[in-house]
Amino acid sequence: MSESAWTAEPAAWMVDAHHHVWDLSVRDQGWITGDALAPIRRDFALADLLPEARAAKVAATVVVQTVTVAEETPELLALAAADPELVVGVVGWTDLTRPDVADALAELCELPGRQYLVGIRHQVQGEPDPRWLLRPDVRRGLKAVADTGLAYDLVVLPHQLPACVDAAREHPELTFVLDHLGKPPIASGDLEPWAADVRALAALPNTVCKLSGLVTEADPKSWTVDELRPYADTVLEAFGPDRLMFGSDWPVCTLAASYGEVADLARELTDSLSDAERAAVFAGTATRVYRL
Repeated sequence: MSESAWTAEPAAWMVDAHHHVWDLSVRDQGWITGDALAPIRRDFALADLLPEARAAKVAATVVVQTVTVAEETPELLALAAADPELVVGVVGWTDLTRPDVADALAELCELPGRQYLVGIRHQVQGEPDPRWLLRPDVRRGLKAVADTGLAYDLVVLPHQLPACVDAAREHPELTFVLDHLGKPPIASGDLEPWAADVRALAALPNTVCKLSGLVTEADPKSWTVDELRPYADTVLEAFGPDRLMFGSDWPVCTLAASYGEVADLARELTDSLSDAERAAVFAGTATRVYRL
């Protein structure tokens, strides 16, 4: 898929750069706990996503890891290989702290479906050390990701953003993709210090941001477009359309909105952009950064 394929009809058909799938009979998702997450404690398969994606005019997707288990990434690669009409990229996981991380990444790049591996992610948001990304063993792992030619997705909380800035500055050869805007405190209505930290990250040219995860950071029952717009406007201004990409965060988004509602929300939040700029947000950026 090339960027030029999306320019004939700007922002009409989209790339969803961030969604998940899981089968609880294969592996438990230990993070799905409590009453708030109970609605998504069930299986979600590509067959469930496909009709919703097509109805929302999504042509292709990137599936993203959910658990820190080595077996999940080969499974996602096989899934992509079995359904290349929908899934065109996989953001997987490997233990960045292991001494042989370069060998582990090389092994992933030899698996069936290896051509779909576009990035690596770790649940940094669950690490108690706010400077986890700057540990010597993690630094070595990030260098190995860069050497493999993959991107690195950042799933972090706002207080971890300063470490993201330092890590991106230390690894200019690695593209860092900020998931879910860095999970801003939308429910409280606070913009700072999140906005300042996001701008500091965006000032580095090797960083990109996903327009994703907004509805679940707000009140899932009462969010409004006006409530979300200041956060979307912040990343649009900081990163620009050429470094911003749409992601649904399905099925997590269903806690607060349907797939179609999330797609419509993203369109509304970018309604001030030109056709070419929206084409970047909804397809071009993901296609370029993930080399889809």
